[in-house]
Amino acid sequence: MDVQQITQYFTQYGAVVVFLIVLLEYMNLPGFPAGVIMPLAGIWAARGNVSFLLVLLLSVAAGLLGSWILYFLGRLGGERFFKFYVKKFPKQKELIERNLENLREKGAYGVFISKLIPMIRTLISIPAGMVSMNFMKYTVSSLSGVFIWNLIFVGAGYFFGDSVWSILA
Repeated sequence: MDVQQITQYFTQYGAVVVFLIVLLEYMNLPGFPAGVIMPLAGIWAARGNVSFLLVLLLSVAAGLLGSWILYFLGRLGGERFFKFYVKKFPKQKELIERNLENLREKGAYGVFISKLIPMIRTLISIPAGMVSMNFMKYTVSSLSGVFIWNLIFVGAGYFFGDSVWSILA
């Protein structure tokens, strides 16, 4: 998928494309990375095709929804998956248990910081569910981290859009 295809999707389907792609990315599913989509959505907003605030709110809502889905997957089935995984990879059991304990200690602060780190930001939701982190604290810390991450990426596209667009197009 290239920039022209994404632009065509934006034009054809509107901001819902941003929501769907960001949702899939926050659910850690393969596809076009939100780190590319969000700046392009910011460029799209800078060109007047959509409101910057709308794109930001849709991306944050999608990020939070995807995070909630993984949180509940971790809460409902994480323990079974963990047992299956360590049977296959017993050498990783200690590392995973240490990381889960670290999450229990750091709590919401650990989730917030994790939401600002590539790769970890989408995966942290499963262990947060596994350790039965308080859902409201999880939501607030996730929302805060998702908002900052998405603001940076959508904002970069918005403010640097024309110079980036000339390179990509």
